Amino acid sequence: MNEKITESIVREKFTPFTKQGFIIEEQQSQNPRIRKLLQHASKQGSGKGYPEFIIQSEEDSDFLLTVECKADVRFHKSQTLDQYSKYAVDGALLYSSYLSREFDVISLGVSGQNKKELRATSYLQHRTSNVPTLFCEELLGLDEFKEKYIYDDATKHQRYDELLDYNKELNQTLHNYKIPESNRSLLLSGILIALEHDVFKQGYTYYKTSQQLADNLVISVVDQLKESDIQHLKVDTLQHAYGFIKTNATLTKNKDLFINLISDIDKRINSFIKTYKFYDIFGDFYIEFLRYANSDKGLGIVLTPKHITELFCELGNVTKDSVLYDNCCGTGGFLISGLRKMLELAGHDKKKERQIKEKQIVGVEFQDSIFPLACSNMIVHGDGKTNLFNADCFDEKFKTGKKITVIKDGIKKEIEEIVILTKYIRDKFHPTIGLLNPPYKTDKKDNEELEFVLNNLEGLEQNALCIALVPMSCILSQKGVGLSLKEKIMQKHTLEGVMSLPDEIFHNSKVGVVTCAIVIRAHIPHSKGYKSYFGYWKNDGFVKRKVKGRVDSGEWKEIKEKWLLSYKNKDTISGLSVVRNVSASDEWCAEAYMLTDYSSIKEQDFIKTIKNYIAFQFQHEEIINENKKS
Repeated sequence: MNEKITESIVREKFTPFTKQGFIIEEQQSQNPRIRKLLQHASKQGSGKGYPEFIIQSEEDSDFLLTVECKADVRFHKSQTLDQYSKYAVDGALLYSSYLSREFDVISLGVSGQNKKELRATSYLQHRTSNVPTLFCEELLGLDEFKEKYIYDDATKHQRYDELLDYNKELNQTLHNYKIPESNRSLLLSGILIALEHDVFKQGYTYYKTSQQLADNLVISVVDQLKESDIQHLKVDTLQHAYGFIKTNATLTKNKDLFINLISDIDKRINSFIKTYKFYDIFGDFYIEFLRYANSDKGLGIVLTPKHITELFCELGNVTKDSVLYDNCCGTGGFLISGLRKMLELAGHDKKKERQIKEKQIVGVEFQDSIFPLACSNMIVHGDGKTNLFNADCFDEKFKTGKKITVIKDGIKKEIEEIVILTKYIRDKFHPTIGLLNPPYKTDKKDNEELEFVLNNLEGLEQNALCIALVPMSCILSQKGVGLSLKEKIMQKHTLEGVMSLPDEIFHNSKVGVVTCAIVIRAHIPHSKGYKSYFGYWKNDGFVKRKVKGRVDSGEWKEIKEKWLLSYKNKDTISGLSVVRNVSASDEWCAEAYMLTDYSSIKEQDFIKTIKNYIAFQFQHEEIINENKKS
């Protein structure tokens, strides 16, 4: 048997891909990083060593594929994976152990003398991991290997973590540029929208002055927003929102710095968005930019974590035909997750994809500083037709822009149509699912959170589901305004369920409010004797990590499936869920009906609960006092 034959099979398979941006080297490398890492990688334990093939991607400098070959399939792979000189896969993994210090490495072992008997096994080892994982059991083309690597869950998570690291770096950079916290997300969104403008993207490095660059960036943003066909777009408002870019002293006086900022954002953020669609990027960056400014807390704005927006989509049973409505959409987190889910279910049906984007996503956002971020989120994800409204969801005098003819005193007259916004949305779009995380009340003059929920319900079709993320205080109310709102819900709609969510769900936003998810069926009064589901969904498997905040420990997928199955079946499961018939005056939470296992409670649990209770009383002092008076 001749190992050269095996190598020639691999060479024949891979060589055509050198024209597609891949560099193939055999038993050597011109890359100094690779040479340095392999200087002690000999299979014999001393000296440098090289695999049969080292393959690099010109587009992705952190990705490598190495290949080891054996003529005899009996020497393909050992049980222990540590007989490096004897087995193909083992040898490939040896080189991975060195190269993965700086690269993500696919280690491919190939054995056999012809295509019929050929065996190919590959492992993937990320530079953030010491453990390679089985990747593939066939000899793919280099384009297929790379695509599989890019969309591997671990790769995606790693790159997302890197993006969040850059988030902190960018925040510090913009601080150094003296960009106010409140403008940082707008600057980021403006740059990303301008990069969608072909003329700007190709020519932004050629402007003679930084003032010209700033002026044309804003012009490009406005052009893209106009072309996006966003509903009732207030161009003047958006021009004003982005106007600070043209007057910022740092940006307009240092062209090289401005160009480098745009280039860096294009490379670090835009490339992620184009590769991994439908992440609420602006939500993530908004949280970081305003984390120390208190501006978001002052507005009662708390941005929903991505895994929760996805959970809500599954609670609502989103399909490719769903019409989603968020009447306080913020940066668009729920809309992004819903859009992702619907497009996945649509497969590759281009006609259906276009219909989803044009007619099945509806959002309302009142804050002028946040609305452009929602627009940006949709535009950079290739969705220029989303129905976004910069309006107050409670508006009863909404101008539709449509002219209607009326007869007054026998005279025909044309006037602009004025309607209730929720009625306009319901009649025009017929939403089937409502998803929202309303602004949290920080002043007695603010709208109650359940008022936003009722408003959302008014915009939905009959039998549609509304899933909202609200403070626990809303569903515990037994007096006053809170009780009145709960009564209104039950008079017109059906309470399907309430799930108590993790206490620190907003840890990344530095907001300590305890929340729950409430699920309501629209326009079907809550019937006497109907049993609602109450879930104790406190442990989502996320853990706190220094700098990164709350991150998935690897348990979330399994936990989510358990939660959803329990809800779907209306199961009563010890420590997780109960099913009860309740009235408006009852507490709508699992804790009120579940038996507590006191044997598992420790002193620290008691201390923590008392602290949380005191914090809750302090945060909701006005509401508590109001309930006492009534």
